[in-house]
Amino acid sequence: MLTACNRCACCYNARNYRRGLDKVAPGSYIVSMRSVGIKMLKNKLSEYVRLAAGGETVLVTDRDRVVAEIGPPSPARAPILSDALLLDALRQGWITPPASVRRDPPARRPIMRIDELLSHLQHDRADR
Repeated sequence: MLTACNRCACCYNARNYRRGLDKVAPGSYIVSMRSVGIKMLKNKLSEYVRLAAGGETVLVTDRDRVVAEIGPPSPARAPILSDALLLDALRQGWITPPASVRRDPPARRPIMRIDELLSHLQHDRADR
C-alpha cells in the first residue's frame, strides 16, 4: 500500500478522499421503478394503469430505451377530465378566464319606459 506524504496536493486529496469513504450510504437512494415493453404494455394495459393510479411510476421501453413514463396524476390535476382539459387550455393561453365570476345573471336594465314604448307603438300603427 502506498503511503501519502503531507507535502503534495495529490496526496492530500487522496488522503481526504479515503476519509470520506466511511460516510457512504449502505443502500441506494434510487427507488426502483417498473419498466415494461410496448408489447407487454399493450397486452396488460389495465394492470399498469391500476399500478399508476396506486402511485407507482411505470417506465415504457422500446428496444430497451425509455420512451414514456406512466405515473399517478399530480396533486394539482383536477379529478374530472373536463376540468383538467379546461385548466390545460387556460394554462396554454387558448382561453381566458372571465373578468368577474358571478353565480346569478346580471340585472336587466330597461331599454325604455312603458309609456314611451306604447307611444312609439301607436305612432307606428297610425302610419299604416
